[in-house]
Amino acid sequence: MIIREYNPSDILKMIAIWNEVVEEGIAFPQEDLLDAETGAEFFASQSYCGVADNDGDILGLYILHPNNVGRCGHICNASYAVLSEMRGNHIGEQLVLDSLRIGKELGFSVLQFNAVVETNIQARHLYERLGFTQLGTIPRGFRMKDGHYENICPYYLEL
Repeated sequence: MIIREYNPSDILKMIAIWNEVVEEGIAFPQEDLLDAETGAEFFASQSYCGVADNDGDILGLYILHPNNVGRCGHICNASYAVLSEMRGNHIGEQLVLDSLRIGKELGFSVLQFNAVVETNIQARHLYERLGFTQLGTIPRGFRMKDGHYENICPYYLEL
């Protein structure tokens, strides 16, 4: 498996993986699903999109973009999605590591996660193992798909 920049032929598989996470309603803040048109626009609008490619089969992806503008434009943000049946195989870790490298190459100096759901223990353990620092906890910052609220934990890492 390799992590590489996406190309247009990857879009439909990327949309399917992204929408799977959105539909689960426990990690991404988005509620609207992507279609072929909105997905192509969404991924093209990012600073970078990487995919986990296993002989042409896309198993996961990440998006990387500025977290803010102007005086805070040196801070980037990323989101990661792995095909549900492939989770637990360290694909997410490879995506995060690649995003750190690409973020630095693009001139960002900090990667910040705004809204890691507190109950997303696998992601939190991964980020902490890779050296990210938790900034605190925002009570009830994320509305789960079933309507109840969970805390969110912002994280950052200097690149």
